[in-house]
Amino acid sequence: MEERFDVKEELKKLPEQPGVYLMHADSDEIIYVGKAVNLKRRVSSYFRKVNNRGPKIEKMITLISYFEYIVTDSELEALVLENNLIKEHHPKYNTMLKDDKSYPFMKVTVQEEYPRVLFARQMKRDGAKYFGPYTSAAAVKDTIELVKKLYGLRTCSKQLPKEQGVGRPCLYYQMKQCAGPCQGYISREEYGKRVERLLGFLNGDHKKVIAELTAKMKEKAAAYEFEEAAEYRDLIESVRHVTGSQRAVKNGGVDRDVIAMARKEDETVVSVFFVRDGKLLGREHFHMEQSGRDTGSQIMEAFIKQYYGGTPFVPNELLTEFAVEEQVLIEQWLSERRGGRVHIITPVKGEKSKMIDLARENAMVVLNRDLDKLKREEARTAGAARELAAMLGLPLADRLEAYDISNTSGYQAVASMVVFEKGRPRKNAYRKFKLKTVSGPDDYKSMEEVLTRRFTDERFEVLPDVIMMDGGRGQVNVALRVLDELGLSIPVCGMVKDDNHRTRGLYFQNEEITFPKNSEVFGMITRLQDEAHRFAITYHKLLRGKEQVKSILDDIPGVGPARRKVLMQHFKEIGRIREASVEELMQVKGIPEKTARDIFSFFHEKSD
Repeated sequence: MEERFDVKEELKKLPEQPGVYLMHADSDEIIYVGKAVNLKRRVSSYFRKVNNRGPKIEKMITLISYFEYIVTDSELEALVLENNLIKEHHPKYNTMLKDDKSYPFMKVTVQEEYPRVLFARQMKRDGAKYFGPYTSAAAVKDTIELVKKLYGLRTCSKQLPKEQGVGRPCLYYQMKQCAGPCQGYISREEYGKRVERLLGFLNGDHKKVIAELTAKMKEKAAAYEFEEAAEYRDLIESVRHVTGSQRAVKNGGVDRDVIAMARKEDETVVSVFFVRDGKLLGREHFHMEQSGRDTGSQIMEAFIKQYYGGTPFVPNELLTEFAVEEQVLIEQWLSERRGGRVHIITPVKGEKSKMIDLARENAMVVLNRDLDKLKREEARTAGAARELAAMLGLPLADRLEAYDISNTSGYQAVASMVVFEKGRPRKNAYRKFKLKTVSGPDDYKSMEEVLTRRFTDERFEVLPDVIMMDGGRGQVNVALRVLDELGLSIPVCGMVKDDNHRTRGLYFQNEEITFPKNSEVFGMITRLQDEAHRFAITYHKLLRGKEQVKSILDDIPGVGPARRKVLMQHFKEIGRIREASVEELMQVKGIPEKTARDIFSFFHEKSD
């Protein structure tokens, strides 16, 4: 991450709501996914001293670089989402679902003439209706037992009506938990009505059933039949557990993106929830640059066009918080990209609307978190540029150009030009120069050549507000002399370093200006100076390859390919050849005294 993640500050922003959290290492790898009833309390616990966490979790904690989180409506949603994310990312330190088991579904085989109610671990495209996945296998099994008692639906594998009347009715019929369709004891129409009531119950219409069970529980308790009353109590609890609202996962195999946004001042965050094959696999959020006058529909439309123009997958359904003006045209475009029909829906009520609410809530969480980050970023960039201008008494310091020279004993001398605009690197404006007129390690003449080339090249259309030289008085005077000869008036600063080669201050108008080391302007100048040095060194290393090493020796009179080879075999590197005396050079096989003196003179005369 470009900016250091401040754990203490981020912990303060955590909501006291259920959700899922993801722990990241320095490499951005997700190393742990967990769920929480209270995100603030749970995530904070990782950064407090807690005993008995085990060596694996203790090791994981030392690797956490930053965390992120997704807010959900309930612990149920958080747990299911946690399972999906663990399957998607396979975090190294997750142990809760190490066996990678899936959460259970309740399956109703509506494609059959006499549908069955079954327990399932996977959702298949077989025509059946699936409900789940759920977080408790025991609760699903209890609920299947419940619906058998309530509706008398079968769970056997008989092929009906083909095998109707074969054999005797099973034990479940004797226990009054099956209506006996295998024997024809119930008509197909009546059985179908029971299936419809079951589907209504599983779709959320369960208040009537709970009321009936509650009445029976009280009836048994009043008759002192406490064991039977406890059974009804446990069944009621299982029904509530299984049928709790779960908006994060639906029973259809839908590929859907849910898109909503949050706005504050001039900042907008768009949040996208990804539902694949009926499962919520995760979410992403995106910052949008927009005018305060843009409507929600305009922002939504711009996002859809830009995002789905580049993403490799387009779902068959988009749920959007705001309607898009060119809906028909955009649907046609998306359908062509997908290779199938795509619908854009702006729900106003029902389950889909609730999904929009959840996405909007997450967008607001991200926006509130990132606004502080954006303000800090503005302070360290544009704010630092304004601070620099005020410090120097200049109207602007928005565009800074910094220069640095890199060479080895004058060989392959290069220069870098790095540009910061409003405190941010503008890398497409960086330039590198290979010195053409200067021989030997003469930084002043090298800088004179570079600046002359830069400010006489018509391709450079924009002038800097301030020129930042890597050095003090000497480098500043070189720059001022070049500008004066070219008739230009641009402020020039020298970036002065201390004895440890760290930024100390600025040399400007014959004075050294110091600034607090914890100030934003100090940080910006340090980054600028480091970037200029890095860019120059990178270019120099690029040129200083094998062929370039050969070329410097080729410039020495009397040194051809054979002598160059023996010199490099003997000394291994150019620096050692430069430091060698005439006598040491003569010890190399095939190097006579005259050639040794020529080599010595080549390096040392150019250093004088």
